[in-house]
Amino acid sequence: MTSRTPITVPDVARRKRSGGSTPFTMVTAYDEPSARLADAAGVDLLLVGDSVGNTVLGRPDTLSVTVDEMAHHTRAVAAASPSALIVADMPWMSYHLDPMDAVRNAATLIRAGAGCVKLEGGANRAAAIAAITAAEIPVMGHLGLTPQSLLAMGGFKVQGKTKDAAAKLLADAEAIQDAGCFAVVLEGIPDVVANTITEALAIPTIGIGAGAGTDGQVLVFHDLLGLGNRTPAKFVRTYADIGTQITGAISAFVADVASGAFPSDAETYHAPKSFND
Repeated sequence: MTSRTPITVPDVARRKRSGGSTPFTMVTAYDEPSARLADAAGVDLLLVGDSVGNTVLGRPDTLSVTVDEMAHHTRAVAAASPSALIVADMPWMSYHLDPMDAVRNAATLIRAGAGCVKLEGGANRAAAIAAITAAEIPVMGHLGLTPQSLLAMGGFKVQGKTKDAAAKLLADAEAIQDAGCFAVVLEGIPDVVANTITEALAIPTIGIGAGAGTDGQVLVFHDLLGLGNRTPAKFVRTYADIGTQITGAISAFVADVASGAFPSDAETYHAPKSFND
C-alpha cells in the first residue's frame, strides 16, 4: 500500500498538456503483485486490461475474455489498495447488445474494485457510454487499433492512415466525448492524427503507438518488463528483461536442489536438543 493521495477520475480528466499538465502514465496490471509494484513506481492509472487473455492466460486474442474473468482480475488488483486509479476493461460483447446490459456489466467491474471502466468504439458505442455514465459510472474510451475489432480489421493494423479514416477517428472521438467519456485511449494511429484529436478534445488522450503528443502514455506490464512470449510491437519500449532474470533464478534453484546445495543448514528447522531425550 502506498502513501500517495488516491488519484480520482476528476484528477485524470483535468490532465491536459494544453493546460500545463505533465504527461501521465497508465500501466496494465492483472493481479496484486503487478498492481503493487506498478503503483509503488508512481504510475497514475492501473489498467486491468482484457489483454489478460494474451499476456496471462495464453490465448491468441482478447475475444474469449469474460466479464467474470475481468471481475476476478480487478479484485486481485484492488487487493493492492493502490493510489493509482483502477481502470477495468469491459470485454467483448459486454456492452454491444443493449445499454442496460452494458450498465449491469460495468457495475460488476465497479463492485470488483474498479474506479471506472474502459470500452472500445466510437459513435456506434455512444448509447452504451451515455447509459453507463448516466448510472454514474465513469467511462474511458478507446479508439484506433481496437483489439476487440481485430476480425473486422483483418488483424492488428495501424488505423487512420487516410484522410477519410483520420476524419472518422476525430468524429468518433468527439462523439464519445459528447456521450460522457472522461478520457480516451488512442492506439495504433499516426502521430499527426493523435495530435489533431488531442488538440480537438477537452478530455485527455492516452497514447499507445500514437506518438508523443498525447496527454498520457500506456504500456502493457509484460511488454515493459520483457515478460511476454511474443515479439513486441514497434511502439513498445522494453525497460528490463525480467523474464530472463526469472528463468536464471529458477534455473539456479533447480541446480542447487540437484547438487544438494539447497536447502542449507541455515534454511532448515532443527529440533530442540531435548527432542531425543
